Amino acid sequence: MNLLEAERVDEGLEEARRLAEEEAGISRKPKGPSKYVIPAIGVIWCFFQLSIASWLILDTVFIRAIHLGFAFLMVFLNYPLFKKTRWGLKFLSAKDKIPLLDYVVAIVACFSAVYVAVDYAGVTSRYGAPILRDIVIGMVLLVLLLEASRRVIGPALSIIAIFFCAYAFLGPYMPDVISFKGVSLNRFVGQITMSTEGIYGIPLDVSATIVFLFVLFGSMLEKAGAGEYFIKLALSLLGGFKGGPAKAAVLGSGLTGMVNGSSIANIVTTGTFTIPLMKKVGYPPKKAAAVEVAASTDGQIAPPIMGAAAFIIAEYVNVPYIEVIKAAAVPAFASYAALLYITHIEASKLGLKGIPRSELPPFFNTLLRGLHYLIPLFVLLFELIVLRHSPELSAFHAVWILALVMLFQHPVRAYLRKDPIIPAIKKSITDIFTGMANGARNMCTVALATAAAGIIVGVVAMGLGQLITEIVGALSGDNVYLLLVITAFASLIIGMGLPTTATYIVMASLTAPVIVQVGGDMGFVVPIMAAHLFCFFFGILADDTPPVGLAAYAAAAIAKSPPIPTGIQGFMYDIRTAILPFMFIFNADLILYKINSWTQAFLIFAMACIGNFAFASATQNWFVAKNRFYEIPLLLAVTIVLMRPGAVAGWFGVPHGERYWMYPIGLALFGLVYLLQRPRIPKIPAPAKAEA
Repeated sequence: MNLLEAERVDEGLEEARRLAEEEAGISRKPKGPSKYVIPAIGVIWCFFQLSIASWLILDTVFIRAIHLGFAFLMVFLNYPLFKKTRWGLKFLSAKDKIPLLDYVVAIVACFSAVYVAVDYAGVTSRYGAPILRDIVIGMVLLVLLLEASRRVIGPALSIIAIFFCAYAFLGPYMPDVISFKGVSLNRFVGQITMSTEGIYGIPLDVSATIVFLFVLFGSMLEKAGAGEYFIKLALSLLGGFKGGPAKAAVLGSGLTGMVNGSSIANIVTTGTFTIPLMKKVGYPPKKAAAVEVAASTDGQIAPPIMGAAAFIIAEYVNVPYIEVIKAAAVPAFASYAALLYITHIEASKLGLKGIPRSELPPFFNTLLRGLHYLIPLFVLLFELIVLRHSPELSAFHAVWILALVMLFQHPVRAYLRKDPIIPAIKKSITDIFTGMANGARNMCTVALATAAAGIIVGVVAMGLGQLITEIVGALSGDNVYLLLVITAFASLIIGMGLPTTATYIVMASLTAPVIVQVGGDMGFVVPIMAAHLFCFFFGILADDTPPVGLAAYAAAAIAKSPPIPTGIQGFMYDIRTAILPFMFIFNADLILYKINSWTQAFLIFAMACIGNFAFASATQNWFVAKNRFYEIPLLLAVTIVLMRPGAVAGWFGVPHGERYWMYPIGLALFGLVYLLQRPRIPKIPAPAKAEA
């Protein structure tokens, strides 16, 4: 690599890191003593959250209010009013200091958030009949929440929330089709700012009690060095196979995404290693970046952590979190298996090979060097799955064990290298507190998204719910297929401007009940879990949907490829994920609904993988050779048979209880396509012999 290429790579990596910092909540970098203000608030916030998970007992409203208060402090001190200088007023966009105005706004916002806890007895006694003070502080809270949401997330969520607020008051003046009786100011303020059915609703509760600890765990694990370890482990395991770096990117991003939850941070962590290696073995820059985008985006659907929205699903559906993990397992792992398969297809198309084993780190040495990173992960899984502890308690135990790992890892390495111990101890302590501060920064997006989405949920709960059901049902003609398409497109469009959590909350509030109802009217039993997972999956897919998908911009910056084509290519890879929600809506076996047999679950998983492989071959126009036009329908038929055996059984008059006998038909069709393509398999040229 020449000097010019090295400079371009460094510039691309710097741009990707800038995007990751913005998503992680690092906007201002004050100088002087004020540079400690934001991290200090973040660390105090972490200690508060760890306390309520262990020994501190508070009323749930107090927890939600204080959680939002901390988020307000972090946002208004960390994000300037404008990104660029406006009207010559530089202090409104200052990034090297915290202006006095933002200190004042942060304190006012924090007080407006905790007011419901400060005057808890009075507020609860006045519910439904707020006094002037309640109304003023409630409106201040609403305005500053929308402004904080705009600063940290962007204008989309604030605009949607304003639309719903306006609709609540202007409903009586709307056309008859969408008219609504409207609400009074007293009822609006009481519902949105004084009750647990608005801003302080279930989404904010999940953010305050569960999500924070998991985000903190992921942030500390990343600071400890686990992200780099995961990608090196994946490279040592898969790097030598055909298109090995791409396969390693999928595995490494999956492992990192399980605890990270951020597609952009995932790309910066793993893509820094994998994208240059993919280009080195022959992947075009656009495809190298797109593989990383698809792998990092799907990290949010990988159990056991799955991002913030999964915990909200558990609360909305009223099931233990382990049931959400169970429901998401087959679709998530089948999606990742299909992405591995796609990287193999691309390598076959391009005639690529892997990295020589001599250039790869040895697997067992790599595994042993980072084995300590797996200890807190195993503790988390053991607590969640075996002991069946609550998610917050499981995460709390995992966090303090991870803190111990971080405390000792540098001193132990220093001792083994015979380096000074004291600097190593200082570095360990610094890493722990930096990881905590970063975790608090990462939480700002989730906390503000859940609080602002609570405005929408609160307005819907005022009586709009039934009207929305009727409107959505009318738009879809009471056809569940059209309803699903509308929901999918709406999720992708809304998700361009919102984080996954907010997209899921909005779409689940508006469409999940309608999907169940309309499906029932058409004779389909749609489990409520399937409807919520449908909204969740398409909210995640919005992360790489052009033209906004920031994940594509981050990967393209590293790969030096055009962002929009990279996003389109990444979305083409993710189409194999997009079909899964449609399949599990009509085949609840895929979410293991009422499936309690391990053998049956593994059979469903294996067939889902092969069905997804067939779909990937159809969409990528390659199986073992380039497809001919008549082979594509055969591959799509394999997908239908293996992923909806119940429907196929119904077509042939086979009882539903014997639907799995359709699997051999699908496998036979897949085998037929292989036999048709086998004579056309490209010949791999033999390596040239060395001259004597």
